[in-house]
Amino acid sequence: MKFNEIKLTNPYLNLPQECYDRVEPSPLVKPFLIHANKAVAKLLDMDEEELTTKVFVNFVNGAFLLQGSDTFAMCYAGHQFGHFVPRLGDGRAINIGTVNGLHMQLKGAGETKYSRSGDGRAVLRSSIREYLMSEAMYGLGIETTRALAIIGSEHKVYRENWEKGSIVLRVSPSWVRFGTFEYFAHKKKFKELEALADYTIEESYPYLVNVSDKYLKLFTEVVKKTAKLMAQWQAVGFQHGVMNTDNMSIAGLTLDYGPYAFLDEYDFNNICNHTDQHGRYSFGNQPNIGHWNLQALMVALSSLVHRDKLQKVLEQYANLYTSKYLELMRKKLGLKEEKENDLDFFKHLLGTLQTLSVDYTLFFRTLSRYNGDRTSLLKLGLYHQPMNDWLDVYDKRLKEESVPFIDRSMQMLKTNPKYVLKNYMLQEAIDKAQKGDFSVVDDLFQIAQDPYSEHPQFERWAGVTPEEFKNRKLSCSS
Repeated sequence: MKFNEIKLTNPYLNLPQECYDRVEPSPLVKPFLIHANKAVAKLLDMDEEELTTKVFVNFVNGAFLLQGSDTFAMCYAGHQFGHFVPRLGDGRAINIGTVNGLHMQLKGAGETKYSRSGDGRAVLRSSIREYLMSEAMYGLGIETTRALAIIGSEHKVYRENWEKGSIVLRVSPSWVRFGTFEYFAHKKKFKELEALADYTIEESYPYLVNVSDKYLKLFTEVVKKTAKLMAQWQAVGFQHGVMNTDNMSIAGLTLDYGPYAFLDEYDFNNICNHTDQHGRYSFGNQPNIGHWNLQALMVALSSLVHRDKLQKVLEQYANLYTSKYLELMRKKLGLKEEKENDLDFFKHLLGTLQTLSVDYTLFFRTLSRYNGDRTSLLKLGLYHQPMNDWLDVYDKRLKEESVPFIDRSMQMLKTNPKYVLKNYMLQEAIDKAQKGDFSVVDDLFQIAQDPYSEHPQFERWAGVTPEEFKNRKLSCSS
């Protein structure tokens, strides 16, 4: 459709007014388009030709609103690094309306009631990171928010230094967070909490609308989705970096891309957020934090469901997570059969990768072509014996299953990506973008949409992370 034919709805505004605050976007100075996502435009019924127009740039800049748009910021609370903050909210995101069940937000469009002395802006580096990574996670088959477009500008924004302002128009089937429920529970606004729960069920779990014990079953679904999401993150080597409850999606989506990272060399204890001094959100601790955050949500829902019932549901989390993680790891290793010692087998592998400081993504891609010749795998680490020891066990496992090499290899190549968007790759895109060259943004977007293909023109990004760029920590403003 053309822009003048698109009509937005605003279902969130049917909730009590305590849930949001109306606010108008503040456009950036001299905006220009950096990139637009044709696939997301299609989901929104936008004609591809519209993405190249000045009207589209004005739309992403918040200077042009579509029919039916009623802009607002959402209110929520959250546990940040384990400490409860009773009032947070969309400090730099403004909701502009809904199309086809996807809610659009302008991230970086100016101050809101919840900016907490912030400027409500986003800078180019953080916007590029979110735009590319949300599409990369989608390309990997992991539930995530997405983005329609990113614009740059001549607008000056101060962080550690003066930078250029940017806006990402991001979309999601839900922006409701664990912390949204915590906000109303803390304020003892139980009618609003119930209305939010009903809204969430209708939006994200419509099959629960007319069932008995719907609030208990809502929590059951969130536990299942969170366990699955944590297993997917761990299997692919993704670190979120700031798993506060206000950054946890009630719909089981990867939400809010800040100081995230994909593992370079495997390190169970890796920390990607330099604010996280005690490693609360380290790579290996993410599944535990998923449980901790669900426990906080359980407390928030206890006015709707007896806590004993919620607790019994939460007790299923560990088994749900472990079962999904083992399933994903078997696929990564090309294994069909479930064995009692699978967990020990995978721990042996991960311990080997950690001992040898092996690149996580490269190892599994290399293993996808393993047919008995260990040369390429042994080259990944300085010492050969630990890898040989594990491969001895792996060879025995493969022999027991008798799956033809070509079948196993084809499955593994579809499961183990050749490319993930590591931080050094994103930094190259950012460095060039800050000089007005967006070619690397274009290249990485192409990789993000299809990370399992060979892309010979991008081969330089398929190897080990250069030593000087490994395991860099980033800030929450990243």
